[in-house]
Order: sequence, then structure tokens, then C-alpha cells
Amino acid sequence: MIHKKTYYSMELEVRGKVLIIEGPLTGEQLTSLDFHEGLVAFRPPAEQKKALVGIADLPEGRINVVRDGNTVVGYVTFLYPDPMERWSEGKMEDLIELGGVEIAKEYRGAQVGKTLLRFSMKDDAMEDYIIITTEYYWHWDLKGSGLDVWAYRKVMEKMMNAGGLEWYATDDPEICSHPANCLMVRIGKRVKPDSIEKFDLLRFQNRFMY
Repeated sequence: MIHKKTYYSMELEVRGKVLIIEGPLTGEQLTSLDFHEGLVAFRPPAEQKKALVGIADLPEGRINVVRDGNTVVGYVTFLYPDPMERWSEGKMEDLIELGGVEIAKEYRGAQVGKTLLRFSMKDDAMEDYIIITTEYYWHWDLKGSGLDVWAYRKVMEKMMNAGGLEWYATDDPEICSHPANCLMVRIGKRVKPDSIEKFDLLRFQNRFMY
């Protein structure tokens, strides 16, 4: 289930600046943009830019960005789950992962992340997908934010809620390895019941646990 990617954009005023939220962008469009030096949650900005260009050109890959002029100050990624994770085992064409969302520190605190996620879900194609995100505390910018793990978890959960993602239980060992980790899910309006059933089997594989 590979959808045609329809470009959308909107303006967002933050502290006197007009930011552009847009996407999904192509790899070529991303290449022409600069990346804010504060986008370091996953890897250095230049390397992250390269990774996002690669995702943008995947058939199912979607990258939506927040930019200040020609500089990307935030982004969200959507793509099929990592082949090494259990979420890919069902080989579901209608299951995609919100792989990463990041906002540069100086642009936080103004609901930029929430707005970016709300914007992403306005794309009608999202109604055909089960969208998951796996939140692991070791990916969070605890140092830069000054928050402890539970306060950060609350921030992340509220941001994901803005995009319609809700907490779902799972017995996935990596998620269960720390109580702050969580699985969050949004099930699109057109997702078929058999896909939801298949997804539930992925969520719980240790059937002997009661």
C-alpha cells in the first residue's frame, strides 16, 4: 500500500518568526535545505540530513519538516518498521512507524512539535495506516531539556496525543525493559479489522503470560 505523496504546507508564527511546516518532501528538496545545528538527538546534523534524504526517497517514506527560512529546525519521519524489530514480522503494508520527531531546542516550548504532528495527520493517506511509535527513554534529550525521565515521558506522550497516537500495551522485550518506554499507536479510519487483529498478534507474542 504505497500512496501518492501529496505535498501540504502551512505557516506557524513562533515568537515573532513565521515558520513553514511542509511535506512530505523529496530527497532532492531536503538536500537543498540547511539543518539546524541543534538537531543532534539521533546523530550529528549533517549525518541526520543524509539519513532523512534516504528515507524521503523510500516508496513509503514521508518526511515533514519545520523550517525557518532555508533551515530545517524540526522534522518527523514515517517509514516501514526496522526489519530487525517485531513490528516488521507481520509484513503489513498498512503498518508504518513514526520513526523520529525532533525540534531544535530554541524552537521548543511553543507547541511546534504538536503542530507538526497534527499537520502530518491531516494527510488523508494516514487514514489507511496503523501508525506506531516506539518511545525509548535512551533516545530522549534528557540533558538538553533539563527534564527527568518521567517529565520527558509526559511531554512526549502529550505531543504524540496531539497527532492522535495513544498508549497501547505490548509485551515487546525492549519496550518492557524500562517502565518509561512505551508503544503509542494511531489506527486510521480505513484500516481493516483483519489488519488490527494482525497488529494485536504482533503486540502480544508471549501468549503464556496472563
